[in-house]
Amino acid sequence: MRVKDYQAILQAASEVLGGAMHIVDAEGISILYNEEMAKLEKVKVKDVLGKPFRESFSFIPEEESTLFRALTKNEPTLKKQQTYLNIYGKKITTVNSTVPIVVDGKVVAAMEVARDITDIKNMSDTILDLRSVEAGGGGSRSRESKGIRRYTFEDIEGRNTNFEEALAKAAKAAKNDVSVLIYGETGTGKELFAQSIHYDGLRRKGPFLAQNCAAIPETLLEGVLFGTAKGGFTGAIDRAGLFEQASGGTLLLDEISAMPYELQGKLLRVLQEEYIRRVGGDKDIPIDVRIIATINEPAEKLIEEGALRSDLYYRLAILNIAIPPLRERKDDIPLLVERFLEKYNDRFGTRIERVSPEAMDRLMNYDYPGNVRELENIVMSAVSMTDSGDCLEEKDIDTGSGYNKTPEKIADFEEGKESLSAYMEKIEKSIIRRHLRANKGNVSRTASELGMVRQNLQHKIKKYNL
Repeated sequence: MRVKDYQAILQAASEVLGGAMHIVDAEGISILYNEEMAKLEKVKVKDVLGKPFRESFSFIPEEESTLFRALTKNEPTLKKQQTYLNIYGKKITTVNSTVPIVVDGKVVAAMEVARDITDIKNMSDTILDLRSVEAGGGGSRSRESKGIRRYTFEDIEGRNTNFEEALAKAAKAAKNDVSVLIYGETGTGKELFAQSIHYDGLRRKGPFLAQNCAAIPETLLEGVLFGTAKGGFTGAIDRAGLFEQASGGTLLLDEISAMPYELQGKLLRVLQEEYIRRVGGDKDIPIDVRIIATINEPAEKLIEEGALRSDLYYRLAILNIAIPPLRERKDDIPLLVERFLEKYNDRFGTRIERVSPEAMDRLMNYDYPGNVRELENIVMSAVSMTDSGDCLEEKDIDTGSGYNKTPEKIADFEEGKESLSAYMEKIEKSIIRRHLRANKGNVSRTASELGMVRQNLQHKIKKYNL
């Protein structure tokens, strides 16, 4: 088979398999450059394929080119973030892995695969910029400034014995400055507890910043937390991370078990040594931040599964607070319903003053996999949609919303009635709902079962309103 035939086969295979891919031979000639890579880098395949890659990408400094290092130094680069201008001057951020291909001890080619994270990078930069503005106000801002609600213990409702014990622990935490670990299922009110500890605590005059560790790709999370130094990686700028921005206040790390294991080790060192070093920097920066972390599965289970480092757990759990799920504090449901009625009467201009015994029975006999958040959504929906006058009736209470609704039966695809993509979305929605229901809303477990990245599943849940 001719060399050209092999190249054609490789090119076709790369298009079918998907993913952005670029391969150069030992002379630096591009022998494979697929449409996905061309789309990512906003260039044309014909302008790259069969030409020296240094000519096609002369806008990237040679010392920063991972392909150049792979060819000339036999140096692999794994999951490296790069921000650069393409040939048309458009700024692009990618995560690249580049490896030399070695035969008989000699580098004969280099292969690069890439993922475009430009939109995600822009999002994380925006988050940091907004957090910087928010943190800059410190305690001089009112709790309701810029329409952002700030919670204290006065905003937390509950008289259940176990719940009051959790509240008492949180109140004690507000009187000191140690790290806190809060465990509770999704929707139990972990951030309410965290904000209350801060705003009723010793650091109330400092900023309160929160970051969901599952919401930012692992390639960007380190920079979001610790900041970046100019020259640390291609396109990096000097930017303060959340630890610096939260100085004098509190940093909430939500779903900390979603943080990559290696990054958990770096966080542990920061907590022990009380200084950070920006990504790519060499300067030690002292920090003065209280850490509150949350998990939505038992710590023992997370440690056993390798999702949470045991040494980090013991460092964080100086004060350990467990918030009971709503199914274990059903005696609080009437009180919570009363408060939610007040809230949504004000919002919707309604005057619903009571709940019928039948409606309350239905609310009391439901298990609430989404916890207090789900109860609030049920009441909000009932208040906004009811035509029952001043009383919520059983017919107004829908406990089958969101992912807990029984998955619909999907008829066979009928050509002409709907597009294939719309039909496939219905199937996808049904599958995700079924697994979420089986896992009682646990996103991490559902993502694992479905073989999905957690962030992608969260996007689908939001898209399908599950």
